[in-house]
Amino acid sequence: MDACLSSEQRSQHLQEAPCTPDGCSTPEGAPREEDTGGPPGGSNKIEPSLHSLQQFVPTDYESYTQEHYLFAGTKIVIQESIESYGAVVWPGATALCQYLEEHSEELNLQDAKILEIGAGPGLVSIVASILGAQVTATDLPDVLGNLQYNLLKNTLKRTAHLPEVRELVWGESLEQRFPRSSFHYDYVLASDVVYHHYFLDKLLATMAHLCQPGTVLLWANKFRFSTDYEFLDKFKQVFDTTLLAEFPEASVKIFQGILKWD
Repeated sequence: MDACLSSEQRSQHLQEAPCTPDGCSTPEGAPREEDTGGPPGGSNKIEPSLHSLQQFVPTDYESYTQEHYLFAGTKIVIQESIESYGAVVWPGATALCQYLEEHSEELNLQDAKILEIGAGPGLVSIVASILGAQVTATDLPDVLGNLQYNLLKNTLKRTAHLPEVRELVWGESLEQRFPRSSFHYDYVLASDVVYHHYFLDKLLATMAHLCQPGTVLLWANKFRFSTDYEFLDKFKQVFDTTLLAEFPEASVKIFQGILKWD
């Protein structure tokens, strides 16, 4: 979810903001079980086939937890760490997973081409893959290792399409990395990418770049700050916007955006 920050920028940002994007609380999510884990290669054994596909090395955090979720009739185990915003599943992600599960036929996700912005530990991308989509999960370079580990662990030999993992820094080299002539997505997904950071304009530009005629953007977010609503106002200037669902107990809203064309 922190695809906007470089490694150096996020280190500085975390020093400036001692609490997480959701305040100082522990991660929220669907029903789960917790036990202390370690980074891949430690106490977690990786199947040889999974290990051979792991292109990115997970960050060596001090501690990990194994969080358990249930979506689309499938048990999903996510390796998380509270040491990084991008290694935690936030409320917007679980809400978006629930929405995808409940509306999978309506959304026609089977074989749909999907890109997730700020995929973090990968829960949304995993659920979309389980529901039959061809998924590209993106985030910052130092998030990709844990992201890819979780994707492989939960989708290898379990889904029709193995998700792809790619680096995406908001607002940087968009046309070079994702040229409009070559990349077209049916859906762009984003969850809890809007919080108290300084890259909201770059986020909006990235969303707009990735959307073409026929692309539907699904954005889920927990609204915490006045700046979140300010971003929503700018979002509505760029996208034809529909409120799809609300989760009042978690202060989460899910919006559909269709890019406006002159």
